[in-house]
Amino acid sequence: MTGNISLTSMDAASDLPQSKNQFAAILQGEILVETRSHSAWGGAVTAQMYLPLGRSHVWHQLTDYPRWVQYFPDVRRSEILNPKDGLTQGCKRLYQVADKSFLFLSLQVEVYLKVLEVSGQRIQFLLEKGTFADFTADLQLQDCSMGTLLTYTVQATPTIPVPSVFIEQAMKLELPANMRTMRRVICGNC
Repeated sequence: MTGNISLTSMDAASDLPQSKNQFAAILQGEILVETRSHSAWGGAVTAQMYLPLGRSHVWHQLTDYPRWVQYFPDVRRSEILNPKDGLTQGCKRLYQVADKSFLFLSLQVEVYLKVLEVSGQRIQFLLEKGTFADFTADLQLQDCSMGTLLTYTVQATPTIPVPSVFIEQAMKLELPANMRTMRRVICGNC
């Protein structure tokens, strides 16, 4: 990358898998998930999955941001915006709209994200504005066995005050299902 934009580190992105059993489970298609609190009203989750495809193939699929509507069933719109003045190479702007149902609430979520890319390795999503008090996501790709290990970390605080334990539980259930859908779309029947 050029310019003064840098990626920030996110906790726990490389902590999984912690054992040989977890690593074997990932290679067999399991999705490992670890949740943690992020704030009084937010949550954080790290999930990992194995894709039996080369990293460059996975990278090209993931950086096709309009295609994210296929990976995440709640996302209705995902589009790349024209670059803002001052953005450098490796940085894009993304607009996404999703319909979220949580407990007894149904709402539309809208976010404008700055997307920082390190080619073939990492994508970081940083909230510019939207219906979250804060939101960051970090997606990392690593060579693994004959394929790619994908680690996806998300931390968010909604603008509606909901205790973090409920947010964490929703993330723990939702992200693995979304990642299974992502894997099915990216590589078919793998």
